[in-house]
Amino acid sequence: MFGVLTVIGILVLVLAANWDTIKRRLGHRQPVTTVEADPAAEGGQVGDDLSGFMKDETFFDEGQYQSEISVESGIKVNVMMDSVGQDLRIMVIDALGNLATGAEFIAEVEGMGAYTDEDKDGIIYVNGLREGDYFVKLASIDGYIVPQTKTMIKISKTLEYKALSDIAYLVLTEDQVNTELDDTASNSALTEADGSEHTETDAYTGAGKIGIDVSSHNGEIDWEAVKNAGVEFAIVRCGYRGSTSGSLVLDSCFKDNMRGAMKAGIPVGVYFFSQATNETEAIEEASMVIEECKLYMLDLPVFIDSESAGGKGRADKLNVDTRTAVTKAFCETITNSGYEAGIYASKNWWNNKLDAESLTLYHSWLAQYVEEPDYEGYYDYWQYTSKGTVDGIETKVDLNIKYR
Repeated sequence: MFGVLTVIGILVLVLAANWDTIKRRLGHRQPVTTVEADPAAEGGQVGDDLSGFMKDETFFDEGQYQSEISVESGIKVNVMMDSVGQDLRIMVIDALGNLATGAEFIAEVEGMGAYTDEDKDGIIYVNGLREGDYFVKLASIDGYIVPQTKTMIKISKTLEYKALSDIAYLVLTEDQVNTELDDTASNSALTEADGSEHTETDAYTGAGKIGIDVSSHNGEIDWEAVKNAGVEFAIVRCGYRGSTSGSLVLDSCFKDNMRGAMKAGIPVGVYFFSQATNETEAIEEASMVIEECKLYMLDLPVFIDSESAGGKGRADKLNVDTRTAVTKAFCETITNSGYEAGIYASKNWWNNKLDAESLTLYHSWLAQYVEEPDYEGYYDYWQYTSKGTVDGIETKVDLNIKYR
Protein backbone atom coordinates (compact mmCIF):
# COMPACT_ATOMS: atom_id res chain seq x y z
CA MET A 1 0.00 0.00 0.00
CA PHE A 2 2.80 2.28 0.95
CA GLY A 3 4.54 1.59 -2.41
CA VAL A 4 1.45 2.56 -4.41
CA LEU A 5 1.11 5.85 -2.55
CA THR A 6 4.76 6.58 -3.18
CA VAL A 7 4.38 6.08 -6.92
CA ILE A 8 1.25 8.27 -7.03
CA GLY A 9 3.07 11.01 -5.17
CA ILE A 10 5.96 10.97 -7.59
CA LEU A 11 3.58 11.20 -10.57
CA VAL A 12 1.83 14.23 -9.03
CA LEU A 13 5.15 16.02 -8.55
CA VAL A 14 6.20 15.35 -12.18
CA LEU A 15 2.85 16.63 -13.51
CA ALA A 16 3.08 19.76 -11.42
CA ALA A 17 6.62 20.52 -12.58
CA ASN A 18 5.69 20.17 -16.28
CA TRP A 19 2.15 21.56 -16.20
CA ASP A 20 2.88 24.58 -18.47
CA THR A 21 4.50 22.38 -21.14
CA ILE A 22 1.62 19.91 -21.05
CA LYS A 23 -0.94 22.73 -21.53
CA ARG A 24 0.93 24.13 -24.55
CA ARG A 25 1.02 20.73 -26.22
CA LEU A 26 -2.70 20.26 -25.58
CA GLY A 27 -3.41 23.61 -27.37
CA HIS A 28 -4.12 25.78 -24.33
CA ARG A 29 -2.96 29.40 -24.51
CA GLN A 30 -2.45 31.89 -21.72
CA PRO A 31 -4.77 34.87 -22.28
CA VAL A 32 -2.82 38.01 -23.23
CA THR A 33 -3.78 41.22 -21.50
CA THR A 34 -3.32 44.30 -23.70
CA VAL A 35 -2.59 47.53 -21.93
CA GLU A 36 -3.33 50.61 -24.03
CA ALA A 37 -0.69 53.26 -23.69
CA ASP A 38 -1.59 56.89 -23.30
CA PRO A 39 0.36 58.80 -25.93
CA ALA A 40 -0.27 62.09 -24.27
CA ALA A 41 0.93 60.81 -20.97
CA GLU A 42 4.15 59.30 -22.29
CA GLY A 43 4.91 61.79 -25.12
CA GLY A 44 4.69 59.02 -27.76
CA GLN A 45 3.46 59.00 -31.34
CA VAL A 46 0.60 56.91 -32.72
CA GLY A 47 -0.19 56.43 -36.44
CA ASP A 48 0.75 59.24 -38.83
CA ASP A 49 0.13 62.08 -36.44
CA LEU A 50 3.23 64.27 -36.69
CA SER A 51 2.05 66.96 -34.35
CA GLY A 52 4.65 65.95 -31.80
CA PHE A 53 7.49 66.53 -34.25
CA MET A 54 5.97 69.73 -35.61
CA LYS A 55 6.33 71.31 -32.15
CA ASP A 56 10.08 71.42 -32.91
CA GLU A 57 10.42 74.07 -35.64
CA THR A 58 13.96 72.95 -36.56
CA PHE A 59 13.24 69.19 -36.95
CA PHE A 60 12.45 69.45 -40.66
CA ASP A 61 14.96 72.20 -41.49
CA GLU A 62 15.46 71.69 -45.25
CA GLY A 63 18.57 73.84 -45.38
CA GLN A 64 20.25 71.69 -42.77
CA TYR A 65 19.62 68.33 -44.47
CA GLN A 66 19.60 69.18 -48.20
CA SER A 67 22.04 67.00 -50.27
CA GLU A 68 25.19 68.68 -51.59
CA ILE A 69 25.61 66.11 -54.47
CA SER A 70 25.07 67.47 -57.99
CA VAL A 71 24.58 65.12 -60.96
CA GLU A 72 26.78 65.78 -64.01
CA SER A 73 25.46 65.09 -67.49
CA GLY A 74 27.29 64.84 -70.78
CA ILE A 75 29.85 62.72 -72.61
CA LYS A 76 32.69 61.66 -70.37
CA VAL A 77 36.14 62.17 -71.90
CA ASN A 78 39.72 61.63 -70.86
CA VAL A 79 43.12 62.92 -71.94
CA MET A 80 45.97 60.97 -73.50
CA MET A 81 49.30 62.64 -74.29
CA ASP A 82 52.52 61.76 -76.06
CA SER A 83 55.60 63.73 -76.97
CA VAL A 84 58.16 63.41 -79.72
CA GLY A 85 61.13 65.59 -78.93
CA GLN A 86 59.80 69.06 -78.15
CA ASP A 87 56.42 68.48 -79.76
CA LEU A 88 53.38 67.57 -77.66
CA ARG A 89 50.24 65.79 -78.87
CA ILE A 90 47.11 65.93 -76.70
CA MET A 91 44.26 63.56 -77.59
CA VAL A 92 40.75 63.71 -76.16
CA ILE A 93 39.32 60.19 -75.89
CA ASP A 94 35.69 59.24 -75.21
CA ALA A 95 34.44 56.34 -73.08
CA LEU A 96 34.50 53.98 -76.08
CA GLY A 97 38.18 54.63 -76.71
CA ASN A 98 37.65 56.79 -79.79
CA LEU A 99 38.79 60.33 -80.50
CA ALA A 100 36.15 62.77 -79.28
CA THR A 101 35.48 64.73 -82.46
CA GLY A 102 33.11 67.59 -83.18
CA ALA A 103 33.96 69.94 -80.31
CA GLU A 104 36.51 72.72 -79.84
CA PHE A 105 38.27 71.35 -76.79
CA ILE A 106 40.73 73.67 -75.09
CA ALA A 107 43.86 72.36 -73.41
CA GLU A 108 45.44 74.58 -70.79
CA VAL A 109 49.21 74.00 -70.64
CA GLU A 110 50.52 75.43 -67.39
CA GLY A 111 52.97 78.23 -68.01
CA MET A 112 52.29 78.31 -71.75
CA GLY A 113 48.64 79.17 -72.28
CA ALA A 114 45.54 77.64 -73.85
CA TYR A 115 45.44 75.69 -77.13
CA THR A 116 42.24 75.02 -79.06
CA ASP A 117 41.24 72.03 -81.18
CA GLU A 118 40.12 74.30 -84.01
CA ASP A 119 39.52 71.52 -86.54
CA LYS A 120 37.51 69.55 -83.94
CA ASP A 121 39.31 66.26 -84.63
CA GLY A 122 40.01 65.50 -80.97
CA ILE A 123 43.75 66.24 -81.29
CA ILE A 124 45.63 69.30 -80.10
CA TYR A 125 49.26 69.86 -81.10
CA VAL A 126 51.66 72.06 -79.19
CA ASN A 127 55.01 72.45 -80.93
CA GLY A 128 58.40 73.75 -79.90
CA LEU A 129 58.15 73.42 -76.13
CA ARG A 130 61.22 73.84 -73.96
CA GLU A 131 62.59 70.83 -72.15
CA GLY A 132 60.88 70.17 -68.82
CA ASP A 133 57.71 68.94 -67.09
CA TYR A 134 54.35 70.39 -68.11
CA PHE A 135 50.91 70.09 -66.51
CA VAL A 136 47.93 69.93 -68.85
CA LYS A 137 44.22 70.27 -68.07
CA LEU A 138 41.14 70.37 -70.29
CA ALA A 139 38.92 73.39 -69.90
CA SER A 140 35.23 72.80 -69.17
CA ILE A 141 33.02 72.55 -72.24
CA ASP A 142 29.25 72.21 -72.62
CA GLY A 143 28.04 68.69 -73.25
CA TYR A 144 31.18 66.97 -71.92
CA ILE A 145 32.48 65.81 -68.56
CA VAL A 146 36.19 66.58 -68.53
CA PRO A 147 38.76 65.43 -65.95
CA GLN A 148 39.18 67.84 -63.07
CA THR A 149 42.81 66.91 -62.50
CA LYS A 150 45.97 68.01 -64.28
CA THR A 151 48.13 65.51 -66.17
CA MET A 152 51.90 65.80 -66.33
CA ILE A 153 54.00 65.20 -69.46
CA LYS A 154 57.78 65.34 -69.77
CA ILE A 155 59.24 67.13 -72.78
CA SER A 156 62.74 66.14 -73.83
CA LYS A 157 65.14 68.11 -75.98
CA THR A 158 66.43 64.88 -77.53
CA LEU A 159 64.41 63.29 -80.33
CA GLU A 160 64.02 59.55 -79.73
CA TYR A 161 63.19 57.28 -82.64
CA LYS A 162 60.79 54.96 -80.86
CA ALA A 163 57.33 53.76 -81.80
CA LEU A 164 54.41 55.59 -80.21
CA SER A 165 52.17 53.31 -78.15
CA ASP A 166 48.96 55.25 -78.75
CA ILE A 167 49.23 55.63 -82.54
CA ALA A 168 46.18 53.43 -83.20
CA TYR A 169 43.92 56.35 -82.18
CA LEU A 170 45.16 58.34 -85.17
CA VAL A 171 44.69 55.70 -87.85
CA LEU A 172 41.69 56.08 -90.16
CA THR A 173 40.17 53.72 -92.70
CA GLU A 174 39.85 54.61 -96.37
CA ASP A 175 36.10 55.10 -96.05
CA GLN A 176 36.78 57.89 -93.54
CA VAL A 177 38.76 60.08 -95.95
CA ASN A 178 38.44 61.45 -99.45
CA THR A 179 40.78 59.07 -101.28
CA GLU A 180 40.66 61.18 -104.45
CA LEU A 181 42.40 63.97 -102.52
CA ASP A 182 44.48 61.91 -100.10
CA ASP A 183 45.61 58.78 -101.99
CA THR A 184 47.50 60.63 -104.72
CA ALA A 185 50.95 59.07 -104.98
CA SER A 186 52.37 60.04 -108.36
CA ASN A 187 54.86 57.54 -109.68
CA SER A 188 57.74 59.70 -110.88
CA ALA A 189 59.34 56.65 -112.49
CA LEU A 190 56.61 56.84 -115.14
CA THR A 191 57.84 60.26 -116.27
CA GLU A 192 61.39 58.92 -116.46
CA ALA A 193 60.51 55.80 -118.48
CA ASP A 194 62.06 55.50 -121.94
CA GLY A 195 59.73 52.87 -123.40
CA SER A 196 62.25 50.03 -123.27
CA GLU A 197 60.88 48.41 -120.11
CA HIS A 198 59.91 44.74 -119.97
CA THR A 199 56.46 43.91 -118.63
CA GLU A 200 56.70 40.13 -118.34
CA THR A 201 57.01 38.37 -115.00
CA ASP A 202 59.82 36.17 -116.26
CA ALA A 203 61.73 38.92 -118.07
CA TYR A 204 64.61 38.81 -115.61
CA THR A 205 64.55 35.20 -114.49
CA GLY A 206 67.96 34.35 -113.11
CA ALA A 207 68.84 37.91 -112.14
CA GLY A 208 67.17 37.54 -108.76
CA LYS A 209 63.84 36.73 -107.18
CA ILE A 210 60.73 38.04 -108.97
CA GLY A 211 58.15 39.84 -106.89
CA ILE A 212 55.24 42.26 -106.92
CA ASP A 213 54.09 45.21 -104.84
CA VAL A 214 50.37 45.72 -104.37
CA SER A 215 47.78 47.98 -102.74
CA SER A 216 44.02 48.46 -102.68
CA HIS A 217 44.34 49.76 -106.26
CA ASN A 218 44.93 46.17 -107.38
CA GLY A 219 41.61 44.98 -105.99
CA GLU A 220 40.96 41.48 -104.70
CA ILE A 221 43.86 39.11 -105.37
CA ASP A 222 43.92 35.33 -105.83
CA TRP A 223 47.16 34.67 -104.00
CA GLU A 224 47.31 30.96 -104.83
CA ALA A 225 47.20 31.86 -108.53
CA VAL A 226 49.89 34.49 -107.95
CA LYS A 227 52.09 31.89 -106.28
CA ASN A 228 51.55 29.45 -109.13
CA ALA A 229 52.48 32.20 -111.62
CA GLY A 230 56.02 32.20 -110.21
CA VAL A 231 55.90 35.22 -107.89
CA GLU A 232 58.54 34.74 -105.17
CA PHE A 233 57.84 37.70 -102.89
CA ALA A 234 55.33 40.50 -102.33
CA ILE A 235 55.61 43.98 -100.82
CA VAL A 236 52.20 45.08 -99.53
CA ARG A 237 51.11 48.65 -98.92
CA CYS A 238 50.20 49.11 -95.28
CA GLY A 239 48.82 52.59 -95.77
CA TYR A 240 49.59 56.22 -96.47
CA ARG A 241 49.45 59.70 -95.04
CA GLY A 242 46.82 61.79 -96.77
CA SER A 243 48.33 64.12 -99.36
CA THR A 244 45.89 66.86 -98.39
CA SER A 245 44.51 66.06 -94.94
CA GLY A 246 47.67 64.62 -93.42
CA SER A 247 45.65 61.78 -91.86
CA LEU A 248 47.17 58.35 -91.33
CA VAL A 249 45.14 55.96 -93.48
CA LEU A 250 45.13 52.16 -93.47
CA ASP A 251 45.05 50.49 -96.89
CA SER A 252 41.66 48.78 -97.16
CA CYS A 253 43.22 45.59 -98.57
CA PHE A 254 46.24 45.41 -96.26
CA LYS A 255 45.00 42.67 -93.96
CA ASP A 256 43.56 40.53 -96.78
CA ASN A 257 46.75 40.87 -98.82
CA MET A 258 49.00 40.01 -95.89
CA ARG A 259 46.98 36.96 -94.91
CA GLY A 260 46.50 35.83 -98.50
CA ALA A 261 50.18 36.08 -99.40
CA MET A 262 51.34 34.39 -96.20
CA LYS A 263 48.79 31.60 -96.55
CA ALA A 264 50.05 30.98 -100.10
CA GLY A 265 53.61 30.76 -98.77
CA ILE A 266 54.82 33.99 -100.40
CA PRO A 267 57.42 35.97 -98.37
CA VAL A 268 56.14 39.46 -97.56
CA GLY A 269 57.41 42.96 -96.87
CA VAL A 270 55.55 46.23 -96.37
CA TYR A 271 55.65 49.79 -97.71
CA PHE A 272 54.08 53.08 -96.59
CA PHE A 273 53.51 56.14 -98.77
CA SER A 274 54.84 59.08 -96.77
CA GLN A 275 53.67 62.65 -96.75
CA ALA A 276 55.45 63.54 -93.52
CA THR A 277 56.72 67.11 -93.37
CA ASN A 278 58.94 66.67 -90.32
CA GLU A 279 60.59 64.00 -88.18
CA THR A 280 57.70 63.88 -85.72
CA GLU A 281 55.28 62.91 -88.48
CA ALA A 282 57.76 60.36 -89.84
CA ILE A 283 57.88 58.68 -86.42
CA GLU A 284 54.08 58.62 -86.42
CA GLU A 285 54.06 56.93 -89.84
CA ALA A 286 56.59 54.32 -88.77
CA SER A 287 54.63 53.75 -85.54
CA MET A 288 51.48 53.05 -87.54
CA VAL A 289 53.26 50.43 -89.65
CA ILE A 290 54.71 48.77 -86.55
CA GLU A 291 51.28 48.71 -84.90
CA GLU A 292 49.57 47.22 -87.97
CA CYS A 293 52.30 44.62 -88.56
CA LYS A 294 52.52 43.28 -85.02
CA LEU A 295 50.38 40.26 -85.92
CA TYR A 296 52.59 39.26 -88.86
CA MET A 297 56.06 37.84 -89.28
CA LEU A 298 57.73 39.91 -92.00
CA ASP A 299 60.29 38.28 -94.27
CA LEU A 300 61.33 41.48 -96.05
CA PRO A 301 61.94 45.10 -95.02
CA VAL A 302 59.50 47.88 -94.21
CA PHE A 303 59.96 50.55 -96.89
CA ILE A 304 59.13 54.22 -96.80
CA ASP A 305 57.72 55.22 -100.19
CA SER A 306 59.27 58.61 -100.88
CA GLU A 307 57.76 60.16 -103.99
CA SER A 308 55.59 62.99 -105.19
CA ALA A 309 51.87 63.40 -104.65
CA GLY A 310 51.44 65.11 -108.00
CA GLY A 311 53.01 68.43 -107.05
CA LYS A 312 50.23 69.47 -104.66
CA GLY A 313 51.00 67.13 -101.79
CA ARG A 314 51.78 68.55 -98.37
CA ALA A 315 55.34 67.15 -98.53
CA ASP A 316 56.10 67.67 -102.21
CA LYS A 317 58.16 70.82 -101.74
CA LEU A 318 60.45 69.64 -98.93
CA ASN A 319 64.11 70.44 -99.46
CA VAL A 320 66.71 67.66 -99.62
CA ASP A 321 67.87 68.02 -96.02
CA THR A 322 64.36 67.92 -94.57
CA ARG A 323 63.23 65.02 -96.75
CA THR A 324 66.36 63.07 -95.85
CA ALA A 325 65.81 63.74 -92.13
CA VAL A 326 62.20 62.59 -92.46
CA THR A 327 63.28 59.43 -94.27
CA LYS A 328 65.94 58.64 -91.68
CA ALA A 329 63.50 59.21 -88.80
CA PHE A 330 61.08 56.70 -90.34
CA CYS A 331 63.81 54.10 -90.93
CA GLU A 332 65.40 54.51 -87.49
CA THR A 333 62.02 54.05 -85.78
CA ILE A 334 61.46 50.89 -87.83
CA THR A 335 64.88 49.41 -87.05
CA ASN A 336 64.59 50.30 -83.35
CA SER A 337 61.45 48.16 -83.27
CA GLY A 338 63.25 45.11 -84.62
CA TYR A 339 62.42 45.32 -88.33
CA GLU A 340 64.62 45.93 -91.36
CA ALA A 341 64.04 49.29 -93.00
CA GLY A 342 64.28 50.44 -96.60
CA ILE A 343 63.59 53.36 -98.94
CA TYR A 344 61.67 53.34 -102.23
CA ALA A 345 62.32 56.11 -104.76
CA SER A 346 62.79 56.73 -108.47
CA LYS A 347 66.18 57.43 -110.04
CA ASN A 348 65.50 61.17 -110.17
CA TRP A 349 64.27 61.16 -106.58
CA TRP A 350 67.38 59.31 -105.39
CA ASN A 351 69.64 61.73 -107.26
CA ASN A 352 67.91 65.03 -106.55
CA LYS A 353 65.42 64.77 -103.68
CA LEU A 354 67.37 62.67 -101.15
CA ASP A 355 70.89 62.58 -99.80
CA ALA A 356 71.42 58.96 -100.77
CA GLU A 357 74.92 58.76 -99.27
CA SER A 358 73.55 59.36 -95.76
CA LEU A 359 70.96 56.59 -96.14
CA THR A 360 73.22 53.65 -96.98
CA LEU A 361 72.44 51.84 -93.72
CA TYR A 362 69.02 50.91 -95.09
CA HIS A 363 67.77 48.79 -97.98
CA SER A 364 67.26 50.72 -101.20
CA TRP A 365 64.50 50.08 -103.72
CA LEU A 366 64.95 51.71 -107.13
CA ALA A 367 62.02 52.45 -109.43
CA GLN A 368 63.26 52.89 -113.01
CA TYR A 369 61.27 51.68 -116.01
CA VAL A 370 63.93 50.87 -118.54
CA GLU A 371 65.39 47.67 -119.98
CA GLU A 372 68.45 48.03 -117.80
CA PRO A 373 68.80 50.53 -114.91
CA ASP A 374 71.60 53.10 -115.06
CA TYR A 375 71.32 54.50 -111.54
CA GLU A 376 74.87 54.66 -110.21
CA GLY A 377 74.02 54.31 -106.53
CA TYR A 378 73.48 51.14 -104.55
CA TYR A 379 70.13 49.31 -104.67
CA ASP A 380 69.06 45.78 -103.76
CA TYR A 381 65.50 45.94 -105.13
CA TRP A 382 64.51 47.12 -108.60
CA GLN A 383 60.98 47.91 -109.71
CA TYR A 384 61.24 47.53 -113.46
CA THR A 385 57.64 48.15 -114.56
CA SER A 386 54.21 49.20 -113.36
CA LYS A 387 52.52 47.51 -116.31
CA GLY A 388 53.07 43.87 -115.44
CA THR A 389 50.49 41.12 -115.76
CA VAL A 390 50.24 38.28 -113.26
CA ASP A 391 47.68 35.50 -112.95
CA GLY A 392 45.39 36.15 -110.00
CA ILE A 393 45.51 39.95 -110.36
CA GLU A 394 43.04 41.60 -112.72
CA THR A 395 44.82 44.98 -112.88
CA LYS A 396 48.26 45.92 -114.09
CA VAL A 397 50.78 45.35 -111.34
CA ASP A 398 54.29 46.52 -110.38
CA LEU A 399 57.03 43.94 -111.00
CA ASN A 400 60.29 43.84 -109.08
CA ILE A 401 63.57 42.01 -108.73
CA LYS A 402 65.15 41.28 -105.38
CA TYR A 403 68.82 40.71 -106.05
CA ARG A 404 70.43 37.72 -104.41
